Amino acid sequence: MSNRIILLAHGSSDKRWCETFENLATPTLTAVADSRIAYMELAEPSLDNIVAEGVKDGVHQFTIVPLFLAAGRHLRKDVPAMIKGLEETHGVTIKLAPPIGENPQLGEAIKDVVMHQLSAIKG
Repeated sequence: MSNRIILLAHGSSDKRWCETFENLATPTLTAVADSRIAYMELAEPSLDNIVAEGVKDGVHQFTIVPLFLAAGRHLRKDVPAMIKGLEETHGVTIKLAPPIGENPQLGEAIKDVVMHQLSAIKG
């Protein structure tokens, strides 16, 4: 049984924000088989649409990887409530992974970007 990976972002009505986010997600979507992007609100595709698409494809297990820096109200309350509703509606199992900001590798990546920008300024 396959497990679809969902990269979950907050979402924005500003298309430029969505384009920036989608560009950041592209390497992961390319590298991770059966992965999709979804937005919590304000943009499409919604989490509900991605889960419904998965069910049509025969997928019944999902893992949501929140592309959030920290677990605030959305990840503590809103997303778990959404997951519970989606599991009941679609008869699926959804696991919520920790937000990417809790992984120390992200801190290292941010440091590398800052160091690169500093060297470009000095350049």
